Parts: sequence; C-alpha cells; structure tokens
Amino acid sequence: MENKTFYNELLIEHNQHPLHKHKLDDANLVLEGVNPSCGDDIILQLKVEDDTVVDGAFEGSGCAISQASCDIMLDMIIGMHKDDALHAADTFLRMIKGEATEEEIDSLEEASVLADISHMPSRVKCAVLGWHTMSEMLEGKKSE
Repeated sequence: MENKTFYNELLIEHNQHPLHKHKLDDANLVLEGVNPSCGDDIILQLKVEDDTVVDGAFEGSGCAISQASCDIMLDMIIGMHKDDALHAADTFLRMIKGEATEEEIDSLEEASVLADISHMPSRVKCAVLGWHTMSEMLEGKKSE
C-alpha cells in the first residue's frame, strides 16, 4: 500500500507542479510527440551541448501520466551525456515491458514508480511518450 501511495503522490506532484513544463527559448532540439489514442501531445525541447543534455523542458497537454512521466524523465536526464540518456530511455522502456532487472529499475530513480504501468495496457503509451520522443531526438543528433 505504501508503494501505491508514493506512486500516486509522485504522479500528482509532477503533474500539478511540473518543474520542466515551460518554453525553453534556447533549445537546439525540438520534437513533438503525440499519443492519438489518449490525446497526449507534447513538444519536447532539449538544449544539448558537447553531447550532454544541459537543459530541457516540455509544453503541451495530456493525461496526468504522460505529463508526470515527461517531467520525471527531464529531472533525470538533464546533466546526462546523450548516450546515458538514451540508455536510461532503453531501461525505462524495458521496465515498462517487464524486461528490466531490479537493479536496472532502481537505476531509474523516481521513474521506477511507473513500473506498474505495464499492468495497465491502455496507459503504457501515455507513460512512454516523452521517453520515445527524447530517444528519437537524441538518436538523430549527430556528434559535434
């Protein structure tokens, strides 16, 4: 029960008071992510310098899970090297599929509370929207 309470509180906090939901004027990577089945629509904005994510933000609308997951993701990847952010996204997506080890899940810090989304198939696309969008952006970003 304590885990469910923490999960709910964390999602509510990141949805109602997101730290990263704003326009990032100096972003050098911008990509829209859309989940048509739920109506989630985000515009992910990253500032990447020397292959490191130095800042990030998102705009848009959607359900609490999509918005909170994107905010949690940005908390985690800001300051990371591009390759580490991509590894975190891969780990997150494998966690959602039930394929990640406990150690890998623990490495996701706050994002690990979304592990139970795998038991809610209609919500999976909501939780992974920001992560897929970020992966697509960074995989297309060539080393400078």
